[in-house]
Amino acid sequence: MTGKIAKVTRLASGTTFLNFCEDYRTCPFQVVVFRGDLRHVGDVRQLEGQMIEINGDIREYDRHAEIILRNASQLRGASGKIPPLPKDFDVEKKGRFSAGKFSHPKSRSKQPKPSRQPAPIQTEEPESQ
Repeated sequence: MTGKIAKVTRLASGTTFLNFCEDYRTCPFQVVVFRGDLRHVGDVRQLEGQMIEINGDIREYDRHAEIILRNASQLRGASGKIPPLPKDFDVEKKGRFSAGKFSHPKSRSKQPKPSRQPAPIQTEEPESQ
């Protein structure tokens, strides 16, 4: 199958659709990339507006013909050279969070800590002879 990707749509579940029409409801064919397959495929967002050639089994789902894209090797030509996903790309959080960053926990107490006064040091004076 060869065609120009009109729109790349990502659902909250992480499933991505490569649509050959602006309105997917009127489009007779689409490409589906499931969340778990994105790491094997790459950054499919780069394909919007591009001509692609895809190979795979055509299946019918919800009265639409589709190919499930599971691996970058299914793409031919220039579309097969899409970059990998950015390391901070988080499918479930739509890129808002990164699994590699850590924030320190906030303290539970809002009361200021009492200041500590230094303890007085007693020194013995040497005995006079």
